[in-house]
Amino acid sequence: MIRTQRLAAGVCALLAALAAGIAFPAGATADETTAAAPKVDLVLDVSGSMRTKDMDGGTRMAAAKQAFNEVLDATPENVLLGIRTLGANYPGDDRKTGCKDTAQLYPVGPLDRTEAKTAVATLSPTGWTPIGPALLKAAGDLDGGTGSKRIVLISDGEDTCPPLDPCEVAREIAAKGIGLTIDTLGLVPNVKMRRQLSCIAEATGGTYTSVEHTAELTDRVNQLVDRAADPVVTPVAAEGAASCAKAPTLKSGLYTDREEFGQERWYRVDVEPGQELRASVSVSADRAVNPDYGVLLRALTVHGREIVRGEAASLGRTDVISTGLRYPKAESDDDAPAETVCVQVTNSYSAAAGVKTTPGMPLELTVDVVDGPSQASDVAAFGLGRGWWLLGVLVLVGFLAGVLWGWASRWRVAVWRTN
Repeated sequence: MIRTQRLAAGVCALLAALAAGIAFPAGATADETTAAAPKVDLVLDVSGSMRTKDMDGGTRMAAAKQAFNEVLDATPENVLLGIRTLGANYPGDDRKTGCKDTAQLYPVGPLDRTEAKTAVATLSPTGWTPIGPALLKAAGDLDGGTGSKRIVLISDGEDTCPPLDPCEVAREIAAKGIGLTIDTLGLVPNVKMRRQLSCIAEATGGTYTSVEHTAELTDRVNQLVDRAADPVVTPVAAEGAASCAKAPTLKSGLYTDREEFGQERWYRVDVEPGQELRASVSVSADRAVNPDYGVLLRALTVHGREIVRGEAASLGRTDVISTGLRYPKAESDDDAPAETVCVQVTNSYSAAAGVKTTPGMPLELTVDVVDGPSQASDVAAFGLGRGWWLLGVLVLVGFLAGVLWGWASRWRVAVWRTN
């Protein structure tokens, strides 16, 4: 079952990627190319603690500058890159002022390497650590365009500007459905900082990495910038309804939504005779949840009769749980109308003590309506599909093994009695 679900999810993702390739042909105009260009905003912590000397004998700030210079040299030409700082300008003790200390050092756009390096060289560790405000501003830096958007946050400490929780800020950014990913890098092996930076990354589908050497920092930032340049399918924001009657009608594509604990989200898909609906869903636990949870994906008629379902469960060993389904609609001799299929997503997550339930957890739904299978054998039979062949072989092998074992046992007993 797990293998089948992964295969279905992989097929859906591949079809979505192919659809994206068709939607953006190679002969795009200059304006279309600019609109789809990937954007990266490097957000650097320049707070006073960056003066600490524990990065290969030098300060954390010196390591960051060296890493930035090498990253700027290696940035792909098609990436629009910017640099934002936090804690770089206010050296005082007033928290209210210090928590506003974030600025765009280099605007997001075509990269002038010399100009960007000159700007980085002027940085000196100064003030507070307003991570939350910096993330809000960075999201604004990346506004507009249809290409991938990525924030790379580099910090050596926790946010010092409560009550604005940077993890909640990341969830709010993800809830906007703009396809923005936040990756975080921690320069100190500190448990509290790791938890906060991990939470920020998980809320947007990003990654957290702990680095303690300059070379590691350079390599990781380069990887993340290069990843932004890779072709991606940007999810489209969709708001599921509480019932099928009020649900939005979706076409083939990749969609993102938010689903609260134990909530149902409904969507509608039109399937013509001779077509097949393929759908998969992933729900991410972007906050602390109780173990033992699952997700259910169902296809139903508009009258509430279940057609097919996919489900998955976990004991809390993974932050993301996925499942999928297939529904082939038979050919029709007459001009039968399209069938409206109700797609329902349900989860059984429950919040840990003291955890906020809003906004809902990130949900990613892939929908593909393709030409139906040409042969009946292509359709899953009782959930096994071509697995019936394997099942038959296993049954035959088991039978033969049992016969041989029984014959060998009787032979041994006969020999024992004779002796």
